[in-house]
Amino acid sequence: MNGTADRIRERGATVAVGPLAVGEGRAAIASDRDGAVFGVWEGAAPVWSSGAAGPLPWLELRTRDAFEAAQFYGEVFSWPRPGPDGIGVAYEEEKVVARMAGRPMAVLPGGAVGSAPDPRIRLRWIVHFPVDDAPRAAAQADRAGGETFPSPGVRSSEYVVRDAEGALFTVAEGAGV
Repeated sequence: MNGTADRIRERGATVAVGPLAVGEGRAAIASDRDGAVFGVWEGAAPVWSSGAAGPLPWLELRTRDAFEAAQFYGEVFSWPRPGPDGIGVAYEEEKVVARMAGRPMAVLPGGAVGSAPDPRIRLRWIVHFPVDDAPRAAAQADRAGGETFPSPGVRSSEYVVRDAEGALFTVAEGAGV
């Protein structure tokens, strides 16, 4: 973890919190050179579960320059990494895609605007949760105190969700990129 924090700083980014002990692991909160905030975890892998087996979420970095961001994160996290459980990085359909064991885990499109009034296009990481029924998942989020709206863009059954604390994520039908 200390080595990762050092690599973040060496590449001109900021480690704001940590590394520090959290439960059974260690964590740090940082921001990349453009200001997109991200966390780093060392320890047992967190389990993403909605109560049933299914596709895992994927991450998307809204950034100004996908290639520069891919280089930064690649150097910090040692991408690409060969092997059956390795991480491959490729340019696909105008975005950089990092795949772990063939599954998209991070997508980096360019064109984000740091001062945009619409938070959906600001520089940031966003988590996409695949669901069977996006309208139903959005309705559940609304009932739980969140706010949802259809996602502008690619998917017809994708909703942006702002939870009660203000965090943004999406629920989308389908298994990934």
